[in-house]
Amino acid sequence: MAKANKRDIWKLISIGIIFIYILFLVYPLFQLLKQSVVVDGQFTLDYFIKFFSKNYYLTTIKNSFEVSICATIITLIIGIPLAYFYQMYEIKGKTILQILIILCSMSAPFIGAYSWILLLGRNGLITAGIKNLTGIQLPSIYRFAGILLVLSLQLFPLVFLYVSGALKNIDNSLLEASENMGCSGLKRFFTVIIPLCMPTILAATLLVFMRAFADFGTPLLIGEGYRTFPVVIYDSYFGEVGTDHGFGAAISVIAILVTALIFFLQRWVNSKFQFTMNALHPIERKKIGGIKNILIHIYCWGVVLVAFAPQIYVMYTSFQNTSGKIFVEGYSLNSYRQAFKSMGSAIQNTFLIGGAALILVIILAVLISYLVVRRNNFLNRIIDTLSMVPYIVPGSVVGIALVLAFNRKPLVLTGTAIIMIVALIIRRIPYTIRSSVAILQQIPMSIEEAAISLGSSKLEAFFKITVPMMANGILSGAILSWITIITELSTAIILYNLRTITLTLAIYINVSRGSYGIAAALATILTITTIISLLLFMKFSKTKEITF
Repeated sequence: MAKANKRDIWKLISIGIIFIYILFLVYPLFQLLKQSVVVDGQFTLDYFIKFFSKNYYLTTIKNSFEVSICATIITLIIGIPLAYFYQMYEIKGKTILQILIILCSMSAPFIGAYSWILLLGRNGLITAGIKNLTGIQLPSIYRFAGILLVLSLQLFPLVFLYVSGALKNIDNSLLEASENMGCSGLKRFFTVIIPLCMPTILAATLLVFMRAFADFGTPLLIGEGYRTFPVVIYDSYFGEVGTDHGFGAAISVIAILVTALIFFLQRWVNSKFQFTMNALHPIERKKIGGIKNILIHIYCWGVVLVAFAPQIYVMYTSFQNTSGKIFVEGYSLNSYRQAFKSMGSAIQNTFLIGGAALILVIILAVLISYLVVRRNNFLNRIIDTLSMVPYIVPGSVVGIALVLAFNRKPLVLTGTAIIMIVALIIRRIPYTIRSSVAILQQIPMSIEEAAISLGSSKLEAFFKITVPMMANGILSGAILSWITIITELSTAIILYNLRTITLTLAIYINVSRGSYGIAAALATILTITTIISLLLFMKFSKTKEITF
């Protein structure tokens, strides 16, 4: 009887996790769908007809696709060579370089938009400097060009991290064999390296496209009339000239359908490139000299410093004195004093809400990875499918769905820290699940079986033997989840109130108000928090490098 109970514990865990997904993901999305097609108890498609019958709304979809596709192409052009140079050759200061690359990605996109406005806006530092020196007026940073610049420089690190991970799995003997056959240089890069990395490149392409498509903070700050799809969703719920929740729900459903279509298209294309690699002889970085060495260093450090320059300038402005909305001469810590005085709770909330979400993400991801890999049955395949849903649901849509589901009895969560924690878990758990599944697949089942044969239960064998062996994979996913949690905006801006405001929200609010000094101070605090998180990862990680 006791053995039967031990066997059934995983089934109970499966049922419990499915219940959590149904309550906090499926039910809210159902409520969203219901509001989009039901008005006064009657089924209607009026909201969808309204959307597709007006060129204005169709243009927002076109704009979103235009920006997302262009940003994705540019990130691939930048990120793939950067990863190749980083993994193939000895780059001076590579640890610092990787930290800077990750920092370029892990700040909230709208912070990048705000930073570039300070540099290239109408009265930006670079714009004004070049005009004063040469009389040349630089092109506008606003609308399509500005959005594309910000998203490209903010998202190329995702391609870098994905492709770096793929390159580490390539067996060096394949490259040596190709070189012996006369295939080297650019020819080897395009005919050997790219095909071997294609599944990972496609995964990175999907992630970059989804992130660009779902971002609304950047178009809000820098779009100036160039409206994108997520902005229309936000305006439908929180617009200054009136709201239409039913229409907003309909647009949200359309957003899910669009991203789902892209997701399944990517999966279909990816199925054409399925194969496994096991690097018995991993690639060893080569030392190079001469002009090639100089050009590679110029490319790697040049790209990263250009992408990171706005954050450096934001840090600099955090120490400048301000007078209203204007930076003035002199330096002080006044912006930091005002930040802690007016937004101190935001810093505390970031760690409390984010920390609680991270702990639950780790626990759930470990359990789900075990169910998916070790107990592959119908119930757990449902869990695996549900765990992928957050990939295709934009953050703002998740926030709206949760508000619709939990703003009335019997379960009222709107306005509480709990609903923000739930949203962060839903949005960020796929990262940790993915890395946990990948590492668990590499651990032989025989290790657990040996522990069980010595008297341990399956649960004890997993948590005492397997989980410690998974630590590095769990840590990789957890650090990514943590950094994306503390920089989350799209969901949080819909769910927060004054008691649950976080750092990213506080920065956004101060930028919107024109309190640029306080915003710069808070952004610097967020950047320092991210740096510390990465350094801690590298200290406790066995690999010393972050890859996806």
